[in-house]
Amino acid sequence: MNEPFDLAVIGGGVNGAGIARDAAGRGAKVLLLEAGDLAQGTSSASTKLIHGGLRYLEHYEFGLVRESLTEREALWAIAPHIIHPMRFVLPYVDGLRPRWLLRLGLFLYDHIGGRKRLPATRTVDLRRHAAGGPLKGGFSTGFEYSDGWVDDARLVVLNAKSAEAKGATVRPRTRVTSARREDGLWRIEAGNETFHAKALVNAAGPRVLEVDGLIGEAPDYAMRLVRGSHIVVPRLFDHPYSYFFQLPDGRIFFAIPYERHFTLIGTTDVDHDRSLDKVEASAEEIAYLCEGASRYFARTITPADVVWTYSGVRPLVSDGSDKPEAATRGYRLDLSGEAEGAPLLSVYGGKITTYRHLAEEAVDLLVPRLPALSSKGWTRREALPGGDFAIDGLDALIAAYARDYPYLSADDADRIARAYGTRARAWLDQDQGRDFGGGLRQAEVDYLVAEEWAVSAEDVLWRRTKLGLRLSAEQAAGLRDYLGA
Repeated sequence: MNEPFDLAVIGGGVNGAGIARDAAGRGAKVLLLEAGDLAQGTSSASTKLIHGGLRYLEHYEFGLVRESLTEREALWAIAPHIIHPMRFVLPYVDGLRPRWLLRLGLFLYDHIGGRKRLPATRTVDLRRHAAGGPLKGGFSTGFEYSDGWVDDARLVVLNAKSAEAKGATVRPRTRVTSARREDGLWRIEAGNETFHAKALVNAAGPRVLEVDGLIGEAPDYAMRLVRGSHIVVPRLFDHPYSYFFQLPDGRIFFAIPYERHFTLIGTTDVDHDRSLDKVEASAEEIAYLCEGASRYFARTITPADVVWTYSGVRPLVSDGSDKPEAATRGYRLDLSGEAEGAPLLSVYGGKITTYRHLAEEAVDLLVPRLPALSSKGWTRREALPGGDFAIDGLDALIAAYARDYPYLSADDADRIARAYGTRARAWLDQDQGRDFGGGLRQAEVDYLVAEEWAVSAEDVLWRRTKLGLRLSAEQAAGLRDYLGA
């Protein structure tokens, strides 16, 4: 038998990648196993926000909001290329949540999370504010507040790259088919291989209960699977603000500038009782988002305007809420007892904003059971790959790429800096080779295959980049042929 791993992690979403990174950086020999591509499921289907969850205050989840807001600036500091501040405008609507409640919520939002760099909330006149221009007439008062944007799929990949740099073995497309305790270790069958580990983490997201069943463990928590769907339409506004909108049914949704030429609208909250293999927006969800947006924007949005949809299933800890949007976004960590043998830690729930803190808590729980682990957390301080520049240095990096690589368009320089940070020079300095369209060149594709575990055109176009929105069907077919070869 080969030397066992200290820790095996099942699940290549944001929580699994975050735990692998944290544990590898504390000295453990780590194995990360994922059945598909990294971030192939829920972790690439978020609303792309690092946020405290303003609406969670309505459900009295003050601890979750505080934790999320504390993480907001910490994550921005370690990944200033893929995370950046965003100002949101919340229009006041007579007959929905009262002004005093919105002001109180935003006051708490500004003050309970240790906000330092982000600007505070302010009341704005939408008749004069840039965000009022695209809206229907009749909106006069709005509230402008801060949150953050994140490229969610790249956040996962960069955590995996950091874990690998710390010595972890990262194995996407390696499905676990069995795991059992044997001779004081976990014996794991995955792909066509057998691995052994001293401890096991189940971070399989929506499939966490499936993996518990595979292992033969009785879960301590019931899960509620909630589908969140998003639509992307051609750009509805030119200003940099995002919108937080309320609906008469009590739900909220966002409209966000997306990939320079589009607007992202979402999300829905629908209990999901279908297969997890192919999660798609229903016609009803698409119509719901179009109708919601059309209540606010002067331009009517219809399903015919939608250029892309994506959906993900959130694994929420069941708390008895009568509505899916009210279910907690908090998480639970369940560690097996010492009498049960080799440790098993199962992760239930969570949200992308709290992934780093979740990972730190998870590894802290394992420290007494794994001698290889240092007790000192480190991920709050060290930048993710490519993020080793000043928190306010993104504009300078974009300008440097535009200056040093004249073949890049302004859009190219902006996209590349925001995706790769300082690491882009690794392939920008090479012969660029074939042009696949949309600013995607062979050197970048080769880099993604060699360094970021990309295999298919879908990996490249929809997770490592978002250029699937820009390439024609013919251009995408050319990329598929190239990768197939």
